[in-house]
Amino acid sequence: MADDRPKLSVVVPVLDERESLGDLHAQIGTALDGASIPFELVFVDDGSKDGSWDEIERLAAADRRVRAIRFRRNLGKAAALEAGFQAARGEFLATLDADLQDDPAELPPMLAEVEARTLDLVVGWKYPRLDPAGKRVPSKVYNAVAGRLGGVDLHDMNCGLKVMRTEVIRNLRLYGELHRYIPVLAAWRGFRVGERKVRHRPRLHGKTKYGRQRFFRGFYDLLTVLFITRYHKRPMHLLGGLAVLMFLSGLAILGYLTVWWFLGGALSNRPILFLGLLLLIVSGQTVTFGLLAEMLTFLHHTGDLSPYVSKRIGDDRPG
Repeated sequence: MADDRPKLSVVVPVLDERESLGDLHAQIGTALDGASIPFELVFVDDGSKDGSWDEIERLAAADRRVRAIRFRRNLGKAAALEAGFQAARGEFLATLDADLQDDPAELPPMLAEVEARTLDLVVGWKYPRLDPAGKRVPSKVYNAVAGRLGGVDLHDMNCGLKVMRTEVIRNLRLYGELHRYIPVLAAWRGFRVGERKVRHRPRLHGKTKYGRQRFFRGFYDLLTVLFITRYHKRPMHLLGGLAVLMFLSGLAILGYLTVWWFLGGALSNRPILFLGLLLLIVSGQTVTFGLLAEMLTFLHHTGDLSPYVSKRIGDDRPG
């Protein structure tokens, strides 16, 4: 396998993009063959219903570099990417969307930047972006918030066009909408992440898969990513802090009401009393959840730090 291993694996998730696939295949071949880059093209059909799989089969029959995976039903882009990553055999990995809005001609310069060891992951920055304002504005807000909280300063974190070293993705588990946060997860592992301006093209075929619900789901998953990257080994640091805040707030409320009662005030018509009691009770429950989370972390901790190791010296030397 080492002899015929491609240099670059291009992973393309597909959902109802039949009209674009032939042109996409031709453009990828032109870009990478022109740069003398051996490659394989891995299509992952995420439950398409428009005949996309038939077109993929036709392309695979005509080009041995085309490989494909088909899901029985739609599982989401994260699952499609993870399946493609697991099947990829290249030294480097690239992703791009199937709608032809990403220009395959950007792949060689992005790969060159990764090969030069300047970066481990290069994310495309669509500039200028040709999407309608209803998509650009929420995306700008999302990128600003996600970048600030995730600690990765990128203009277009969710750009489908990415090039990376294979080891960047090998230890990342993608589910839900976590494909949006590949740069954050990679940076958390210690990989160097950067961006490059890339050409953006208008959609010619099909319909966009973007919707308002994806915008909100993205922020829900941002909370998941923040917890994974910052507190997955020390959940009590997060839950304990919340518990202390609620406990002190409840204690302050009850202290105030105690003084009020000693001064002759009535408590029967003070709803704030129930708030104080509720905060004390919930703070105790939060501590309990934190301790359970710490116990699970301890039981499942393997001590394996290999995902964080970039190089070793001396392992092959005699003892």
